[in-house]
Amino acid sequence: MSGVGASVAVLAAANVLNNRLLPRAYVPTSVATTAVLLALAHRHGLTLEDLGLDRRARGRGLACAVGSVAAVGALYATAAALPATRTAFVDQRARTSLGGAAYQALVPVLFGTVLLEEVGFRGVLWGLLSRRHGPSVATTATSVLFGLWHILPSRDVGRHNRAVGRVFGAGPGSRRAMVASAVAATAAAGVVFGELRRRSGSLIAPAGLHWATNGLGYVVSYLSGSTEVRRPTAA
Repeated sequence: MSGVGASVAVLAAANVLNNRLLPRAYVPTSVATTAVLLALAHRHGLTLEDLGLDRRARGRGLACAVGSVAAVGALYATAAALPATRTAFVDQRARTSLGGAAYQALVPVLFGTVLLEEVGFRGVLWGLLSRRHGPSVATTATSVLFGLWHILPSRDVGRHNRAVGRVFGAGPGSRRAMVASAVAATAAAGVVFGELRRRSGSLIAPAGLHWATNGLGYVVSYLSGSTEVRRPTAA
């Protein structure tokens, strides 16, 4: 089996394990899968530069990541402060406590989501495809695969996020529409992540933006939900 085929097969297995068979083992499964993918990369001759892990590009990647965190944080804070957009952040998965939301951002998101997805898609797969077909093909192909990767995790988003549930409703075609939208949105995000990977030469750049988008979302979701709970109901 080719390196690309083997990597896709490993990612597909992890997707089923994380979303259907062993969701409680999400973090260890993701870490173990990352190790398997890196072993495949070594077997197929990828260098640290191919993987976006070359230390010479680390400074550029880190600067881009810090800028992404700051920009996303400012955007989220502004959106959460506006009544028209605040409800988009109210998610049942972040309603427990601020500590719980911080834990979600720093452990499952960082080590379960960002580590696996960035090493898998923008590291190993991007490196294999770029070496053979060039960066444009690598970004296009990994973005499509990244969108398809989100089919399983997007099926239940409407149950957790009130704004998403309102948009798509509860009709027979609502779940299909929700999944299709999630696939399109994450494929588009994959293009942005791939371009950051190409321009910076470092996996740190897309990882920073990826973490900011997901991780800060949990913290802002908790704060938005708490604000909504404390707000008195009009008589």
